[in-house]
Amino acid sequence: MSGRLNSAQPYALGLFRIVVGLLFACHGAASLFGVLGGASGSGGTIETGTWPSWYAAVIQLVGGGLVMLGLGTRAAAVVSSGSMAYAYFKVHQPGALWPMENGGEAAAMFCWAFLLLAFTGSGAFGLDQLFARRTSEQEKAAAESQTPVAA
Repeated sequence: MSGRLNSAQPYALGLFRIVVGLLFACHGAASLFGVLGGASGSGGTIETGTWPSWYAAVIQLVGGGLVMLGLGTRAAAVVSSGSMAYAYFKVHQPGALWPMENGGEAAAMFCWAFLLLAFTGSGAFGLDQLFARRTSEQEKAAAESQTPVAA
């Protein structure tokens, strides 16, 4: 059983990355464009440039999109995790100690999910994997074409 689960790990990680990235990007799109219920479920948007809400929404949209695509996954995950840590400790935690009391469950979960992706990478189905494979094939072809000439 463990062997089968281990062989499926990159695919499960890839699906996890896609779902987490999509959900995070949806939060950003809701705040910036008023879709999917809008900012705070009010149907509205966040005023451009307001600190920290607007910047957080941009990080959510861009970071979530990059993570979902698996493009620059580790860097996007680090920035996204940091923004959620900031959101939790500056916005939610002053209200109460526990996430259930202060409404910070989503911020805490996103923070830890992105931190995990920063360490594990994109898994399967990511553009990172496609580009890494293409780069290694090009390096291999270049190494084979540079065979030394024998005298």
